[in-house]
Amino acid sequence: MHLDVQDLRNFYYRSTLGRAVQKIVRDTLLQVWPEAKGQTLVGYGFAVPLLRPYLAEARRVVALMPGPQGVMPWPAGMANVSVLCEETLWPLETGHVDRLVVMHGLETSEQPSALLEECFRVLGPGGKALFIVPNRGGLWSRGDKTPFGFGRPFTLSQLEAQLRRHHFMPERHRALLYQPPSTKRFWLKTGQMWEGIGQRLSVVMAGGVLMVEVSKRVHAPSGGLKAAVRRPLQVLDGLGRPVAGRNSLRDL
Repeated sequence: MHLDVQDLRNFYYRSTLGRAVQKIVRDTLLQVWPEAKGQTLVGYGFAVPLLRPYLAEARRVVALMPGPQGVMPWPAGMANVSVLCEETLWPLETGHVDRLVVMHGLETSEQPSALLEECFRVLGPGGKALFIVPNRGGLWSRGDKTPFGFGRPFTLSQLEAQLRRHHFMPERHRALLYQPPSTKRFWLKTGQMWEGIGQRLSVVMAGGVLMVEVSKRVHAPSGGLKAAVRRPLQVLDGLGRPVAGRNSLRDL
């Protein structure tokens, strides 16, 4: 079940905790994709808190928001690029997307397989996608005070297995949001410190969110010659063999 767009907007833009989450996730995304110059970048679900840094240099930025969630105009003070769409029928041409960010889209989808097929369809050759989902082993998926407490959380192995089944090749992953999902001042002020500790002790500590980067895997076309030619083409068949002792120039 998708969250309402108003609830998502209020969390990320009007709450202290949401703005802290926005910064942590966006900074991590920028480490993975530092630029998108000349590329088509698409966000699905509620990915708009992460897309603003790419507006200036990307060839095109589109924010897709599923119908059950609702849509809001974005970005503020600029030409709108957000679009309300069907969950599994996006208004995008096949193979024209270079980068795709999915946040608050996969775990809340009632048709995850069809959604991943649509993600695969719109990505072009060499395209990459980034899926951001709640971590089943983290604290953020265990309560409903943040958007990461809704839908189906994943373990890393579950997420990567599902992506592979839909012909995506996982390339790298990150865990983030190591601070508790608390609005208390202490946790908010020390959030960056906990992120640093969590990255160094990720085997011991479980981040609240998983971020997995994948590439579109395109299989080599099947077919071609399957059997060797049994008898080579005899291009000189039918021509007479040379006769010994004759000089062709003298006979002319």
